[in-house]
Amino acid sequence: MLTTIEAYLTLRRATGFAMSNAEYLLKSFAAFAAGRGQTHVHTQTAIDWATLGPSVAQRDARLKAVCRFVRHVRVDDARHELPPANHFGARKTRRPPHIYSAQEIDHLIEAALRLRPKGGLRPLTYATLIALLSATGLRISEALKLTVADVTGDGLLIRETKFRKTRLVPLHDTAAAGLQRYLARRRPRADDDPMFIGKRGGPLRYIAVKETFDRLVGKAGIVTATRRRPRLHDLRHTFAVRALQGSPAGRSRSGAHMAALSTYMGHVNIYATYWYLEATADLMRDVAAAGEGFIYDGRRS
Repeated sequence: MLTTIEAYLTLRRATGFAMSNAEYLLKSFAAFAAGRGQTHVHTQTAIDWATLGPSVAQRDARLKAVCRFVRHVRVDDARHELPPANHFGARKTRRPPHIYSAQEIDHLIEAALRLRPKGGLRPLTYATLIALLSATGLRISEALKLTVADVTGDGLLIRETKFRKTRLVPLHDTAAAGLQRYLARRRPRADDDPMFIGKRGGPLRYIAVKETFDRLVGKAGIVTATRRRPRLHDLRHTFAVRALQGSPAGRSRSGAHMAALSTYMGHVNIYATYWYLEATADLMRDVAAAGEGFIYDGRRS
């Protein structure tokens, strides 16, 4: 079974998937099956192996990794049994994002500019980073990996992203001007220098950004309806929701807008983009109204 697993992993990686966790799980399963003298996937064996996970969510993830593998290999070898993917009944839930208002983002940037040391680079670093995340919807990991050379006349070059893709992110003139002001103050020595640097001049680290951002949220007085602290990643959610709110009317035009947004944000598939429809009440009302119009009146939006 290991040879088949290796071929599967190679193919998936060639299409842009890292597969590091899948490799660990599938090889663990192969060893478990080999212990039973089996060379093909058997449903009960897969369930027994998945049950070794310490939580329902992990058992579900283990079994689904095997299911994805089986769906691929059954095309050539039907002796592999396909287990029921929802055997453990786990349901993945997403924490509702906090959608920042324009005023809240302004307050975050103002709080960042008050960071210490006064007059140093640190306040401008955090203010520029927050403004960039708000204006582009970048993942924080993507922003922190930017080098000086990645700022081009055509936009930001985002290299080797979460799904091993490279893309170009256009910048509004105001965002481009903000970055240039920061670079003028930052004074990098070489094109491969990191865009954002920490206190000691090295690349700015995520843990430092998260801790500082959490403090800035408190200083800006931002709270959610659930009283849970707004997250750094919610800036990306905010960008996506605002982009959808400004999308053109009409099914064909809004569909094209959704596809463009998915590409812009570097989503591996468009389902991740459609999730943002659920993020705000007005977007859900638009979806519901379109559905009701079609069902009751036969109208297509």
